[in-house]
Amino acid sequence: MRCLRFLHGDGEVKEEDPVAMSASVRSISTTSTERDVRSGSDFTSLNVSDMSAESIRRTQYPSFTDRPSNLRVFSFAELKSATRNFSRSLMVGEGGFGCVYRGIIKTSDEPSERIEIAVKQLNRKGLQGQKEWLTEMNVLGIVDHPNLVKLIGYCADDDERGVQRLLVYEYMPNGSVDDHLSSRSTSTLSWPMRLKVALDSARGLKYLHEEMEFQVIFRDLKTSNILLDENWNAKLSDFGLARHGPTEGLTHVSTAVVGTLGYAAPEYMQTGRLTAKSDIWSYGVLLYELITGRRPIDRNRPKSEQKLLEWVKPYIGDKKRFPIIIDPRLEGHYNLKSMTKLSNVANRCLVRMPKSRPKMSEVYEMVQKIVDSVETGPPQPPLHYHGSVSEPGAKRTKKGSLKRRLQEFKFGCRNIIWRGWKPEIVKTF
Repeated sequence: MRCLRFLHGDGEVKEEDPVAMSASVRSISTTSTERDVRSGSDFTSLNVSDMSAESIRRTQYPSFTDRPSNLRVFSFAELKSATRNFSRSLMVGEGGFGCVYRGIIKTSDEPSERIEIAVKQLNRKGLQGQKEWLTEMNVLGIVDHPNLVKLIGYCADDDERGVQRLLVYEYMPNGSVDDHLSSRSTSTLSWPMRLKVALDSARGLKYLHEEMEFQVIFRDLKTSNILLDENWNAKLSDFGLARHGPTEGLTHVSTAVVGTLGYAAPEYMQTGRLTAKSDIWSYGVLLYELITGRRPIDRNRPKSEQKLLEWVKPYIGDKKRFPIIIDPRLEGHYNLKSMTKLSNVANRCLVRMPKSRPKMSEVYEMVQKIVDSVETGPPQPPLHYHGSVSEPGAKRTKKGSLKRRLQEFKFGCRNIIWRGWKPEIVKTF
């Protein structure tokens, strides 16, 4: 995907903006993605040329280094074997900063047991990708929450071909929310499942914003970064753009503007001043995606419908016209009252003044009440399964059937369902 500048309203970021134009910001492009990271970034303060397994644990922020890490250290040979030499048949995602492969490893506690993993191999050509690799290490290495993708371990080897940087995650067999909402998908999430995604995502953000000794701002909330485990629990993934929140006495973090077009908060795009309320805005956009099934920006639609938030405006205050914006793939199988209530939550998150937006704990409580008012039942697979297993959203292996998935792995059955690292990042500086 071509990289685009963030827009200041409908124009570019003002040239006189000292934050946006700071010379301390380094912009390094990789294959099809561009991201900015300050040279003094909270999570990425290491010299990337000295990223040994030992040096990984030394950063400027004590919050991240003074805590025990249970991450497993893998050798490159181990991960090469686990993924059958990074076989294309086992690749489940690809983006500008690397590829993701499905693999099988032995557990550290019970060597006789095997588990499925997702291995993200960083592109060795770009320094920027390695900085984001380190950011994910520093964040996911110390957080622990059921609605955040679990980082199992990492590899930081150097071989004859150069630097090898890999991350090993728990495998998420049901792909991303984007997989199931995409117009290319042959199935879609039911309304109860979409409510669950909204609740799980809010719970994960609440943990990052308010339930740790320090605050983490996710900064890249979008449907492709929300993955679904075998029980259809939603988990936030891809923390490469995460930032430490403002320290005591400060109102914001000044940083280069990065994110995905259509999700980033307007005040952040205009000033580079980052707060947790930027994530709240992105969450509001997410809620309208769940309601409409549409992406925030879709150039393939008529001009009047290309920007999601502008398109829904005439309908959200009219109960009779509100059904016009509801995802037609739900085919009428939804609770209209809960849908309008979720729209009201989205509207509160999308208030222009950041201080007027609710905190994530307040958002979570509002969504929880909506979920409690609807009889959702246990999580269920997406609606309308069609097609072969190789298609995004197509029917997959039976829950808990590790033996069958191991057979697929052994014989190279391709099942492309993880799409957590898509080249959709845009920047301005």
